[in-house]
Amino acid sequence: MTKDLIQFLIATDSGFTGFILRITLGGVLFPHAAQKLFGWFNGPGLSGEMHFMTTQAGLSAVTAVLAIVVECTGTFMLLTGAVTRLAAVGVFGLFIGMITVWHHKHGFFMNWFGKLPSGKEGFEFHLLVLGLCIAIFIEGGGRFSVDKWIADIWK
Repeated sequence: MTKDLIQFLIATDSGFTGFILRITLGGVLFPHAAQKLFGWFNGPGLSGEMHFMTTQAGLSAVTAVLAIVVECTGTFMLLTGAVTRLAAVGVFGLFIGMITVWHHKHGFFMNWFGKLPSGKEGFEFHLLVLGLCIAIFIEGGGRFSVDKWIADIWK
């Protein structure tokens, strides 16, 4: 049973669809993860993000740490194509949580015209991420993925 689960999680083909999906999502998520973890790209860094998540978003410290870990490791997994389906499930759950806890309060649209204070974005971006996660889960990591490399060795 464990072997079947592992084979399911890494199963993929040599197509470009999974590759394009995971590189696109991983590439978009990377700057956000780097903002949270390292403070790159004018981000708050780990302490600033923890402060925001625990005080303004109302999350426990454990939940905040888990969210940051899922975003950062999920991004790395997507970019490398390592256990891609598991990464897609993790990012999907994270973005459901983001919508539920914070973004639904601010409507559908992103804050394109600056009418809301900074950080008060709607959930339209998050829906796109959810769609990509579903497609990645269905497709797998595709060409140039660690999953494909392992699956080829395991045959």
